[in-house]
Amino acid sequence: MRKFAYISVAWALFLLPSCVTTTTGGFNVEPSEEQALESFIQLAVAYYDENDLTNARRHVNNALELDSRNADALNVLALIFQQEGDLDLADENFRRAINYDRDNSRVRNNYAALLFSQERYDEAFEQLERVTQDTAYEGRAIAFENLGRSALRLQRISDAEFAFGRALQLNPDLYIPSVELAVLLYEREDWAGARQVYQQYLTTANFYGIPHTPRALLAGIRIEGRFQNAELVDNFTAILTTLYQDSPEYETFQRISNAN
Repeated sequence: MRKFAYISVAWALFLLPSCVTTTTGGFNVEPSEEQALESFIQLAVAYYDENDLTNARRHVNNALELDSRNADALNVLALIFQQEGDLDLADENFRRAINYDRDNSRVRNNYAALLFSQERYDEAFEQLERVTQDTAYEGRAIAFENLGRSALRLQRISDAEFAFGRALQLNPDLYIPSVELAVLLYEREDWAGARQVYQQYLTTANFYGIPHTPRALLAGIRIEGRFQNAELVDNFTAILTTLYQDSPEYETFQRISNAN
């Protein structure tokens, strides 16, 4: 089955990979200590993923006792602080990790999530630009997606269009970029391009059984309406009207309908 990454169009926080399997940054340590260091970090990640922050912190502290400058350990510590709501400490430890290992894309990606959640979009964009330049990073497609989302918040439309296009080029099954790129192309009156990308979204959504969000529904109503696809427009209108009357997209739909 094709891989698919889904992030809510309600602009939830980035869903970023947290698995750490390598030791980066810091001082040289003996082989036995290096193995212990990696084990502590892996245990910390496992407990963090289970939301057991007490044990995650215990193993992170063990790792940092072996190497206080280890970027992967500091990354997990920053995530713990972020989860606990100590955002200043999270920011501090993300920056420490980046300072010790400037090529660690995972840390930069996670730091970008924090920055985005704090509406520091210009800083998130800067971090994600660095991440997307790392061709070996396994989360590069999602990083381009998040770069596009940051660009939208900054009203950098051409950058957003480029980023969403690259995300789809790396992973055609991504959900957000297909909807967002279709909307951008529609707004600059590239009707054919918008429909092509939106049809790609429909293929993905149908294949994985993904329910349509209000944003995707409104995009479909506008794009497919342009091509007089009445059946699809009526279907999407019924869903939007029935399920999402409290959404901003429904308000936009009503405004457009009344104008016509």
